Amino acid sequence: MSKILVVYFSASGMTARAAEVIAHACDADLYEIRPEQPYTPADLDWRNKSSRSTIEMTNPDSRPEVAGPAVDVAQYDTILVGFPIWWGVEPRIVDTFLEGHDFSGKTLIPFATSGGSSIARAEKSVRAHCPDASWSAGQLVNSANAAQWARTVLQSQ
Repeated sequence: MSKILVVYFSASGMTARAAEVIAHACDADLYEIRPEQPYTPADLDWRNKSSRSTIEMTNPDSRPEVAGPAVDVAQYDTILVGFPIWWGVEPRIVDTFLEGHDFSGKTLIPFATSGGSSIARAEKSVRAHCPDASWSAGQLVNSANAAQWARTVLQSQ
């Protein structure tokens, strides 16, 4: 039987709720990507060109630090990676996490929450950060459809 991990970053709680629903529905372990320096509401003000999130997202090389403890991804076969869509892609802290682990031979499946953006650009971006992983198609989710989507996608693996 495949061992499953749901890993996620959530700034407002929406992605966290979806990740918890997915982990419960799939009997998966759950790991939160937490920033070393937590985001404040002012940091998340996307309308402010000087906010932390705006500065990070306008610099493709930005890699915010992830707080410990780390997760041992080697023990998992399938990893669902969740995040909110920021500026059309995943937040840079997700890139920090992805680049900090070896996903060779793992199946990765992205899921995202969004107020209106597609997951298409984010899917392309996360795949570029982990080219040695086997990627399955991602999905925009919310806490209402997350469980059904996860069960469906994992049954097709």
